[in-house]
Amino acid sequence: MSPTLETERLILRVPVQDDFDAGWAEFHGDPECMRYLGGAMPRSIAWRAMAQVVGMWPLRGFGTFSVIEKATGRWVGRSGPWQPEGWPAREVGWMLHRSAWGRGYATEAAGACLKFVFEDLGWTSVAHMIHPDNLASQAVAARLGSRLIRMVDLPPPMDVAGPTQMWGQDAP
Repeated sequence: MSPTLETERLILRVPVQDDFDAGWAEFHGDPECMRYLGGAMPRSIAWRAMAQVVGMWPLRGFGTFSVIEKATGRWVGRSGPWQPEGWPAREVGWMLHRSAWGRGYATEAAGACLKFVFEDLGWTSVAHMIHPDNLASQAVAARLGSRLIRMVDLPPPMDVAGPTQMWGQDAP
């Protein structure tokens, strides 16, 4: 079963093919959006990244959600549980389209995802992998109640940026 989460302003659901042209490809191709996430991707690689996210659901029983703005139905990003092979810890992450920056959507979406992983998936702790220069995501992590735990190395190909901050918290 694929869950759908709702907040006051957002719907979080498993990504679908229509999300690709609704914002996914543009987001992943935007050098500023992808600045701390491995760099801009051509459409073909962005599609493979989407397939990876969708594929995590049947393989792991969880995965990243598409974040949809309730008022407009617009795809504004992705957020949710994440743990590909070799990842340092179970993560809840967030990535928002540039048009959605500064609206509190990252905190709202990630907060709903934290509730989901703690209450529905039974996780006892969660991490957020954040590039050391990404001050905006560090602020989101702090608003969520997380703290900087340590520096970690991500598996290839995400290791090219060097050590990454691991923020996290335990279940309430």
